[in-house]
Amino acid sequence: MVPLPLRRRPRRPPDHRGPGRARVPQRPLARRGRGLGAVAHGRGRRPRGAGGGPSARGRGRRPAPHLAGADGRGPPPAPRRPGGRGRPPPAGRRAGGAPVRAAILAVDGGGSKVDAALLSRGGRVLGAARVAGLRWEQTGDDLHIDSIEAAARAAARDAGLDPEARPLAELGVYCVAGADLPADDRRILRGLRRRRLAERDVVRNDTFAVLRAGTDRDWGVGIVCGFGTNCSARSPSGRVYRLPAIGGISGDWGGGMQLGETALWHALRARDGRGPATSLARSVPAHFGLRTPRQVMEALYFRRLEPERLAELAPVVFRDAELGDAVARQIVDRQAEEIVTMASAAIRRLRMADLDVDVVLGGGIFRNRFAPFFEAIERGIHEVAPRARIIVLAAPPVVGAAMLGLDGIGASRAARARVRRELTHERLAGGARAAAGGR
Repeated sequence: MVPLPLRRRPRRPPDHRGPGRARVPQRPLARRGRGLGAVAHGRGRRPRGAGGGPSARGRGRRPAPHLAGADGRGPPPAPRRPGGRGRPPPAGRRAGGAPVRAAILAVDGGGSKVDAALLSRGGRVLGAARVAGLRWEQTGDDLHIDSIEAAARAAARDAGLDPEARPLAELGVYCVAGADLPADDRRILRGLRRRRLAERDVVRNDTFAVLRAGTDRDWGVGIVCGFGTNCSARSPSGRVYRLPAIGGISGDWGGGMQLGETALWHALRARDGRGPATSLARSVPAHFGLRTPRQVMEALYFRRLEPERLAELAPVVFRDAELGDAVARQIVDRQAEEIVTMASAAIRRLRMADLDVDVVLGGGIFRNRFAPFFEAIERGIHEVAPRARIIVLAAPPVVGAAMLGLDGIGASRAARARVRRELTHERLAGGARAAAGGR
């Protein structure tokens, strides 16, 4: 059978900025994201544009619509509609309006919250929302994926779309805590495929969202210090440095949980005479409405107090350090030293010591205002990379997930700038309230 040329092209929608491709182009994403995590296609196909495979152009190897039935590669798609040559009809639907589908679903998932945003190819934020997060090791795969899906559904409602019409977007980029090992990446992808949130899914560790949100470059060092701590980096040539970051068994130290445990340890020893005096012996139990460190210990032992609540003590440690307590200051200094150690290792391994590398710091620990903490970090990193720029992230990390998605589809610089303007903490909080009200 000889393909017959179509007599006329369907008109493209006004927001269309791509070159008329049927699917999200895969070569840029494969090249830019090499080594950062796992990539999956909604139909389980291997990503093209990697390993010398054919170019990701045209219909992504699908036959022309009028040949699909005879070609043997599945039934022909639904009738053509405006929106690009050969593109299947969009899946989402506005209430009382025409079907639409976002180009990108961007998700940043941590232990305390999950942010999601639906974006057009031009960088317009169609919908955004923030929901409570779940720690992966506590909840298991399904509940963690549940929180990601809940955020995506809330973003869809904020955009006026039907959250049940799947997929919601062409490309889903999920930067999540818990994607620490390649096995984690694969497990998360399997769960995401079952939910069909996007036509194609890409999983990254949340440190890559922090990095990309804090710089306009696609290389540098990203450090997260929140409940736990982690570091990832990418060189200008595309080489990647990742830490497992699964706790003490992988050589990690720091984060809110570690700071809280250390504060209680010192408080107990100060009270029973095994350690030096410290104001933490009073401030630690006071935070939980108790009188002595021993009462905190007993509450934890008898499960009247959940162990994860020790992470709440991180601001207490910084406050006592600022007030001059030597023990609290020692804890803060150790956290700063560990951050310097992670950044320095990444910079050396990727041979970026002579570059003006951006080191982006994100997470709850960096929201304190204790100047000596940041001065120690900057001083230590500059001993290894004198031209390094230390950036404390102000934007929500989900901006980084959005940037990775825009990088993957070859979006314009204007689209990236628009995302940075529109995707703010206020926008996410407002979207969550609107979505909750629409349930």
